[in-house]
Amino acid sequence: MAEHHTGPVETGAPMDYKEHEKTYDMFVASAKYGSMLLIVLLLAMTAGFFGGAGLLGGLFVFIILLAAGIFLLR
Repeated sequence: MAEHHTGPVETGAPMDYKEHEKTYDMFVASAKYGSMLLIVLLLAMTAGFFGGAGLLGGLFVFIILLAAGIFLLR
């Protein structure tokens, strides 16, 4: 069964700050790269569908912008 604590929450289990910071850094990195990926995908789809580049042109734009985004976000 679960333990029942009485008193303030601050007196509970000690925080693992190193693990907390590692998890936060991983979350920030995934949000940053995920946003970049979605923006690049939308730009490549725009180039392919509306810019007249077609499938291969959109794929080329996607690869180029993805490589540039990864390089710039490091």
